[in-house]
Amino acid sequence: MKADHFDQQKLLTLAAEDVALTQLAHRRRNLPEAAAVEVAAEAERELSASLVRAETEARDLAREVTRLEGDVDVVRQRAARDQQRMDTGSLPAREVTALQHEMESLARRKGDLEDQELELMERQETADAALTAAREGLETARAERERAEQLRDDALADLAESTTRHEGARAEAAGGIPAPLLSLYDRIRAQTGTTGAALLKARQCQGCRMELNGRELAAVRNADPHEVVRCENCGRILVRTGESGL
Repeated sequence: MKADHFDQQKLLTLAAEDVALTQLAHRRRNLPEAAAVEVAAEAERELSASLVRAETEARDLAREVTRLEGDVDVVRQRAARDQQRMDTGSLPAREVTALQHEMESLARRKGDLEDQELELMERQETADAALTAAREGLETARAERERAEQLRDDALADLAESTTRHEGARAEAAGGIPAPLLSLYDRIRAQTGTTGAALLKARQCQGCRMELNGRELAAVRNADPHEVVRCENCGRILVRTGESGL
């Protein structure tokens, strides 16, 4: 295939835009800001689950404290009634003795319940502190996730702007290249995944970084300037300039 030597050189501009677009696409697929959002979101989910557990524990302890307070109140009321009956001074001795035993029993029961209540209240205090910490942690995690999302969105916006700019520059470069040469370039680009042409510089293909051997170099040196020559290693169109070392 033949193409004007200067048209072939235009392929280098096109290739530069394709390299830029490939790099932008790679960055978009591997955006560190997007990964940071996932990390922040996972931290938020974990803290949200921790908050649910802390709320459940605090609620259960509060319910148990309320129950024990009710039990203590029942015992206290029963002891007060017994004391009132004894204070009347009109009860038979046997009944007084029975009431004294009951009041002793109630006092022990009240002491046990109050000990349990005190222990539960201490646990409740610890649970409430954990609940406050969980809420604060979740709030911080939510703010970090929102910040990470903003950074990701900013990065994506920058990528989109850069991609649009390079796509425009590529379209402009492609517009000045004859259709047959452009078609060949695009076919090769699809195969390599990056570019369809590369500069031959100091006897080295700048696409695959392989240096031409003697036979390959002789073939390129002897080729017509308008002949489209290709790298035998990567298949790209070799664009010859004064830097080619021929």
